Amino acid sequence: MGDVLSTHLDDARRQHIAEKTGKILTEFLRFYEDQYGVALFNSMRHEIEGTGLPQAQLLWRKVPLEERIIFSGNLFQYQEDSKKWRNRFSLVPHNYGLALFENKVAYERQIPPRAVINSAGYKILTSLDQYLELVGNSLPGTTPKSGSAPILKCPTQFPLILWHPSARHYYFCMMTEAEQDKWQAVLQDCVRHCNNGIPEDSKVEGPAFTDAIRMYRQSKELYGTWEMLCGNEVQILSNLVMEELGPELKAELVPRLKGKPQERQRQWIQISDAVYRMVYEQAKARFEAVLSKLQLTRPAMEAVIRTDMDQIITSKEHLASKIRASILPKAEVCVRNHVQPYIPSILEALMVPTSQGFTEVRDVFFKEVTDMNLNVINEGGIDKLGEYMEKLSQLAYHPLKMHSCYEKMEPLRLDGLQQRFDVSSVSVFKQRAQIHMREQMDNAVYTFETLLHQELGKGPTKEELCKSIQRILERVLKKYDYDSSTVRKRFFREALLQITIPFLLKKLAPTCKSELSRFQELIFEDFARFILVENTYEEVVLQTVMKDILQAVKEAAVQRKHNLYRDSVVMHSSDPNLHLLAEGAPIDWGEEYGGPGVQEAAPLSEKRRRAKQVVSVVQDEDAGLPFEAAPEPPSPSSPDSITELRGLLAGDLRAESPQPAGPLLNGAPVQESPQPGLAPEATSPPASPLRQLPSEKLVGLEPPKPSDQETGEQVSGPGGRPPIHTTTEDSAGVQTEF
Repeated sequence: MGDVLSTHLDDARRQHIAEKTGKILTEFLRFYEDQYGVALFNSMRHEIEGTGLPQAQLLWRKVPLEERIIFSGNLFQYQEDSKKWRNRFSLVPHNYGLALFENKVAYERQIPPRAVINSAGYKILTSLDQYLELVGNSLPGTTPKSGSAPILKCPTQFPLILWHPSARHYYFCMMTEAEQDKWQAVLQDCVRHCNNGIPEDSKVEGPAFTDAIRMYRQSKELYGTWEMLCGNEVQILSNLVMEELGPELKAELVPRLKGKPQERQRQWIQISDAVYRMVYEQAKARFEAVLSKLQLTRPAMEAVIRTDMDQIITSKEHLASKIRASILPKAEVCVRNHVQPYIPSILEALMVPTSQGFTEVRDVFFKEVTDMNLNVINEGGIDKLGEYMEKLSQLAYHPLKMHSCYEKMEPLRLDGLQQRFDVSSVSVFKQRAQIHMREQMDNAVYTFETLLHQELGKGPTKEELCKSIQRILERVLKKYDYDSSTVRKRFFREALLQITIPFLLKKLAPTCKSELSRFQELIFEDFARFILVENTYEEVVLQTVMKDILQAVKEAAVQRKHNLYRDSVVMHSSDPNLHLLAEGAPIDWGEEYGGPGVQEAAPLSEKRRRAKQVVSVVQDEDAGLPFEAAPEPPSPSSPDSITELRGLLAGDLRAESPQPAGPLLNGAPVQESPQPGLAPEATSPPASPLRQLPSEKLVGLEPPKPSDQETGEQVSGPGGRPPIHTTTEDSAGVQTEF
């Protein structure tokens, strides 16, 4: 690898790459500085005026589930330097950076991982054919002849490959299809989380950055959605540079590569990764320097905005009225002829899979709470409640149980509309909807936790607890239905704007954009940092299509399509004291309701340390290593007694009871079935509505239907395992931050 890089990336070429990168960054950062002032003004105006959005009924978790292990297990990784497959103990912590250790002993001895992978921008591939096709498409003219050895050989039939258009590729394989499915669900969660790298609570820096990216690309005549708008700011900025730099380098270097097609492919992957790392480090330094400068000037800008807020608003409205008078007739004709007829089709294409996914979230939540209620009846009552609630609290972060919700978005297509509106990929809409699903699931779970914790303060008996759980579940489901409708309607509006606005701007650019310069003189110099002609023009264009989008979503809600609520349906103060309950300290179910056995098993400090290190949403610690004989899993404890109890209860209702499971381990059975699937099997409960039934008659009921980078510093915690190092393994010695 060193020979390849030294040959094709000598000092002169590296200098050229640095200069080209610097030029692109300088141009982009001018856009970013301009957008920073606009975003700051918009944020402060929003704080003063508010939005009038309906208040959410569900609570949201202020303290995330940190220091949890999402998944752990063994897999084979291909080592490019030695060209051998090595067994690695791998785990996914709460930050979703896949950590690869030499083995499990190394992890237990607190030895830093060999690599930590930030998967933003990656695609998960499950076959070599998929991978070879992508590699061949990214490097034309290097497709190997039929029958020749491919670039990579996998020792099993179950590979998982992380592919990136510019950065290093990672190769893994598993022994069984079940393990492949499991790891695929986990890695898709990692990609989904890492792609959403710009913090949601960033009200100034985040919007300024995304608007600057859009403005920069539009200045290059690149409209429409961008598939590589994923990761944190530095990763996105690196992707932006590589979008322009990559084709140039490819044209220069690919003809000079030597060897067979497979070898040339391998060389280009190494070169591209080395260039990406160079760009990443340069982008990181430049972006952080500009951001620091802007943050220093922010207090002075805020002072001006507070003092002159009314004048700035008046000036902006005057500018908007002049622009509107100039371009509105053209914009309205464009909307009427090229956008309006297609809005219902786009909306329907979005509504069907999205609403199915949110319905699945509701069903999974209902099933998990109902199963927990059964376990409370059958397995010890309140003494076991802490254990069950600890598992339930992590439901939204369980890759396998949430998979059935996420997969509902996979059929999303914009057939015929994707090319018309220049939508490069629908993956951005899929992932956004999936993130909303996870958030709503966690909100429902957290609201249920809070209400149940309040109820437990009354000291209920087992029978009273069972009825309370059922009553609270119904309350939470009603709140979920309302919030789900609100979130989906907002998602539909945003997606329609994201699809149609770039198309309109591109259509109007030849006739309208040249006229914008004459409006600059309407902006007072003192307000020039907070009002931009280009942004105001886009807002005017947005307003021309917004009324059609709002009307389409409103009509869907009036017709009760996919259980959308009308805008006039508002739930006011259904639980006026609910939000006060969320202001308290986070609930520690294991400590408060763990049972006497848990309290006596270990001191408090040791119990907390173990909970942070060992408890995972999905544990795979007892599984055998690949290519080794796996020990037989232990039998579930006392299954017969549970089966008998549930059978008797089911007989009372003359309904078929769900199949009993062994004691749960963080939401997953201790003993895996011979062919575990990604989603739990659906049961067929009777259709009787759920009411205030006695606790002994809760078996077999269906849910009630809706009512209407890679460098990091290690910081060791007291008495616990130090956080995972974020240093990756690569021959160039480059580190990337997560």
